[in-house]
Amino acid sequence: MEMINATGRRKASVARVYLKKGEGKIEVNGKDYRDYFPQVHVQIAVTAPLQTVEMANLYDVTVNVVGGGFKGQAEAVRMGISRALVQLNEDFRKPLKERKFLTRDARAVERKKYGKPKARKSFQFSKR
Repeated sequence: MEMINATGRRKASVARVYLKKGEGKIEVNGKDYRDYFPQVHVQIAVTAPLQTVEMANLYDVTVNVVGGGFKGQAEAVRMGISRALVQLNEDFRKPLKERKFLTRDARAVERKKYGKPKARKSFQFSKR
């Protein structure tokens, strides 16, 4: 089996995921995922697709992720791993789709408008 690659996106983050046979190592930008994502709840999000389909110790995952913050990057990695697993075995689609790991979350930060301090906030209005 050769390497399978997939892309995951969330907010401003883009993750390129490479899946190959191995002993279950997850490497993000050259570091172990526990070092790259020190928060436990984010580590759980990264490994969730592998836990869902019970493939945690069968494949090595290598990830290159750029842009955004740690949460957006983690969710981009989660989506990329899910897409790679579906390429590996089409039967994984149903459990991953039920947990919404294959759905692209399109929410992003709204741009700032001119004449306003933030995207929607206005300055105090005074009639007189």
